[in-house]
Amino acid sequence: MTVCVAIKVHDCIVFAADSATSLVSTDTDGRSLVSNIWQHGIKVFNLYRGLPIVAMTAGMGHLGPASISNLAKDLRLELSDTRAAPLNIESYTIEQVANRARDFFVGKYNAIYPAPANPHGLEFWVGGYGAKGARGEVWKFKIENGTNHPAEQLARAEDDEKLVWGGQIKAISRLIHCQDNEMNVALVQRQLTAEDITAVCQEVSTPLVHSSMPVQDAIDLADFLVDLTKRYFAFLPGANVVGGDTEIATVTKHEGFKWIKRKHYYSEQLNRRDTDHAAR
Repeated sequence: MTVCVAIKVHDCIVFAADSATSLVSTDTDGRSLVSNIWQHGIKVFNLYRGLPIVAMTAGMGHLGPASISNLAKDLRLELSDTRAAPLNIESYTIEQVANRARDFFVGKYNAIYPAPANPHGLEFWVGGYGAKGARGEVWKFKIENGTNHPAEQLARAEDDEKLVWGGQIKAISRLIHCQDNEMNVALVQRQLTAEDITAVCQEVSTPLVHSSMPVQDAIDLADFLVDLTKRYFAFLPGANVVGGDTEIATVTKHEGFKWIKRKHYYSEQLNRRDTDHAAR
């Protein structure tokens, strides 16, 4: 399970996610059960070294024998491989990158035999600045129970500010909009119309993001929202499906991709020859 947060303001785009990954099995009645949780999954990616592009994932942690993190690195190589169909760094758009990522992962998904039996889904988010784009964009595509959804734009270039989140959305949705799906169902059962629910929630929504936020404040807000969800699930009865370290990356028009928080499975002191730790 996962929580993903993307924030767009004038100066940057920030992607942040937790690190928990769940092993799901099926009981004799066909119900999905969380049989194990690991705390060191990788969900935020540098998708093209040297360009202002960032990616992250939610949902399925593997496609067949490969983790999504390793597949994201394979995609990174494909985008820069001059022997294949490299990204045109002079004219690329973030929509093009999102569609290239979708085609790549759909191909990997279709190669799985058999497909996962349990209800399943994969979200892949791509954000950044196009070659000629002065303002950032965020896109996402989804594969859900065998259905491949087209890439959708979550944050447009003309949006001054945007906060979007995915994965386990309840804690953030209740904080920002004072609602979630469970609450909507309960209110409809009490004869409130969908229009009334939307209107009330808009009136009491919490405006945490603003277009003029400096980069560091956008980073701090993304960090807070991921931590909020981690702590919510830490105290909620049931499996702690959101947790581990928070990883954060940001892209800006001029500085490009930068890691803000990142874990390593190795000690830098024991791997001194590998000096470019933050670029991997």
